Amino acid sequence: MKKVIFICHGSICRSPAAENIAAYLSKDFEFASRAISYEEIGNDIYPPMKAALNRAGIPFKRHYAEYLSEQDIEEASYIFYMDESNARRLAYAYPKYKDKFMPIYRFTPSITEIEDPWYTDRYDLVVKQITTCVKDILKNIV
Repeated sequence: MKKVIFICHGSICRSPAAENIAAYLSKDFEFASRAISYEEIGNDIYPPMKAALNRAGIPFKRHYAEYLSEQDIEEASYIFYMDESNARRLAYAYPKYKDKFMPIYRFTPSITEIEDPWYTDRYDLVVKQITTCVKDILKNIV
């Protein structure tokens, strides 16, 4: 089964949201989320993101933020990041894999990044944007 990994800064908001949205929408892939920062390792989904997922009707499971490893990269069929800050960190940490990383909005021209709701407090908007992007991803990688 092909594996899809979603990346965000700490893996407590955007990437676990994407993982759970994707798992809700498709059983054709294995989905995971990872961090590109060590700040939140071991932490669960941030409560305001859980509330936004609940409002959107997206089920989620207990989450433990994990840092992206080289093994994760090698095992993944697709790796999607949320914004240009993630892209820079990925390129710095894993330069030999730079061609494997794609923005989550690659197939959604109307979205140019997924903002970090930790700073903007727009969790519902982020869930809506991620859902749109994940639907477009699933249409294009199946």
